[in-house]
Amino acid sequence: MFGKNKVAALVAEFIGSGVLTLVVVGVQHSTIGVPYFVGVAAALAAAMLVLVFGLASGAVLNPAVTLALWSVRRLKTLPAVAYIVVQLLGAWAAYYLFSYHINTKLSTVGGDFSARVLVAEAVGTAVLGFGWAAAVFGRFTVGTKAVSVGLGYALGIVVASAASIGLINPAIALADRAWTIWGSMGWGTYVLGPVLGALIGVNLYAWLFTDEMRFKLAAARTSGASTTAAKAKAAPAARAKKAPAKKTAAKRK
Repeated sequence: MFGKNKVAALVAEFIGSGVLTLVVVGVQHSTIGVPYFVGVAAALAAAMLVLVFGLASGAVLNPAVTLALWSVRRLKTLPAVAYIVVQLLGAWAAYYLFSYHINTKLSTVGGDFSARVLVAEAVGTAVLGFGWAAAVFGRFTVGTKAVSVGLGYALGIVVASAASIGLINPAIALADRAWTIWGSMGWGTYVLGPVLGALIGVNLYAWLFTDEMRFKLAAARTSGASTTAAKAKAAPAARAKKAPAKKTAAKRK
């Protein structure tokens, strides 16, 4: 049922999400846990993980971005669902590993719904979505994709941090105790915010800045021109076939 490549993709998303979460949560809860350093750390981690796992799974490592890529048909439904599951599991495993390292459990940092936090997370994730969309639709090399995604994380976190914790990733937010799966805390901010932002960023980029529609129209015109040319070439041959028939009829008369 599952081939080696599919298993490798799921393992890559699990490990990658765990490593990215460990880096972000670790820096965030350190003495240098200011948005600038968190963004730089996330950028470096994301870039490295794209280089390591980019060929295996694409190194999406973010449920919000996974949904956005699915919405523009860059991921199929079943792989997208599987990615989201393993991304959350990887982040949850990272939470327990980090708690073991610091020998204490993290306290919850989410809270009641706040439109300001939702908008901040949405705008920050939209910035990340632009970086992802550019990499996907521009068909970047793995190295260029790593730079684009890394910079997207850095800028997105800094932007979102103006009014929120600056996570722009529901999986990391789960590990950071910004929301809980079985509760209502944080669902409207650190889950809905990034999801909306990623959907808007990726789809807006695809609509405004990609050449796919132009390529389709050009292909249609080329196909139409080829058909017309083929008919034009076939016309003399058809006339040539009709000509002998007329001559034969004239001789009979």
